Amino acid sequence: MRYLLLKKANFDDFISSLAQIEKVVAPVSRGYNSFSFAEVKSGKEITLKYIPTVLPPKKYFMPQREKLTEFNKAENSVEAILEYEKMVIFGVHTCDLAGIQCLNIVFSDKPKDINYLVRKNKLVIIGLECNDYCDQYASCKVVDNHLPNGGYDLFFTELDDSFIVHVNTGLGEEIVEKTRLFIPNDQEHLNKLEAIRARKREIFKEEVNVKHKDLVTLFNDKAFESKVWEDLDKRCVACGNCTAVCPTCYCFDILDNINLDLNTGDRTRRWDSCQTEPFAKVAGGENFRKTRGMRQRHRYFRKFRYPAERYSRYFCTGCGRCTRTCMAKISLKETVNALAAEQKYKK
Repeated sequence: MRYLLLKKANFDDFISSLAQIEKVVAPVSRGYNSFSFAEVKSGKEITLKYIPTVLPPKKYFMPQREKLTEFNKAENSVEAILEYEKMVIFGVHTCDLAGIQCLNIVFSDKPKDINYLVRKNKLVIIGLECNDYCDQYASCKVVDNHLPNGGYDLFFTELDDSFIVHVNTGLGEEIVEKTRLFIPNDQEHLNKLEAIRARKREIFKEEVNVKHKDLVTLFNDKAFESKVWEDLDKRCVACGNCTAVCPTCYCFDILDNINLDLNTGDRTRRWDSCQTEPFAKVAGGENFRKTRGMRQRHRYFRKFRYPAERYSRYFCTGCGRCTRTCMAKISLKETVNALAAEQKYKK
């Protein structure tokens, strides 16, 4: 395990030199306590203390709209299209690192998604530690994402006048060599890092009335028939915001687009949402999840039960985006606590 130091005075030079080598995207302020990942040329453009961006870095791994093939009926030809762009993603919080890990698992499962797997190998990830809670919507501790758990090439933790940087991969080593701004650390810096982690273990508490290991059992067959979903059915407006901003939602639709010549066209995929009414509708008009409550229930089970059974991990990263963006003020933490109260769960 190798750690190095980057002085804060050299941070702008680091980003500037990195941007000369590769495209760099990082969190930038959009005003009104809103942030997004966007291309930057210098460290001065970056916001280091930010709540989760409106859209997670998922948008670079799984674009909102992606061309898959181009076809020509006259020539009876179909050409596969693989779109990607090499870049460095700086400032990824631990919750979003966990989200990327979830997507990696899903798209590496059979049948493998070649487009995703090729694209992710063109992206360099530089993580950034949250030394405090982002805001009241975060629930990263209960899903065990408040501390770094891999999934990055470099990982920055802010100290007093510097960043201590964990070099985790060969790509991380290449950045260190190319930028030539990192210096060795000493035991004092490692002690400060451990002090930050120890403090986080104290201030980051399980944010709901259920322990981490018991979340999967909370979403049991009894919870499937809970009255909690009836409440959400009355409140949800089926806007799909919660799934659009979620780091681990990966549902998509496939569209065939015909050009005006009625001969050529392309096939694309775009993000879709299980919260919209047409999502589970099939031929003949049958809808397997016709009510908003049923769709909300599906979303929660897709975060806490189904992936835990298949992949042995939760697909909620604790980022709080779904609650933060919900037009109906539906809170993930309140929903989990309501299920716990209904089942008389004792922590």
